[in-house]
Amino acid sequence: MPVIECRHCGKSIQYHCIRDIPAFPFCCERCKLLDLGAWLDGRHAISEPLSDRVEPPQGHEGPRKPRGDTRRHP
Repeated sequence: MPVIECRHCGKSIQYHCIRDIPAFPFCCERCKLLDLGAWLDGRHAISEPLSDRVEPPQGHEGPRKPRGDTRRHP
């Protein structure tokens, strides 16, 4: 049976299916709300500034370019 740790308190949670954990990825509604409160109070924050530029993952060559003229002519 898979096991995860609660993101707030670290308690181990066993489950058969993610639907077995109503407060996933937390062990209970209390931990879920405490974590939300930490975000709202500013105790949790994203440490890197967000950028408008989206960089493709390494090894990704970008969108495919069509070969030749792909339009149909009458």
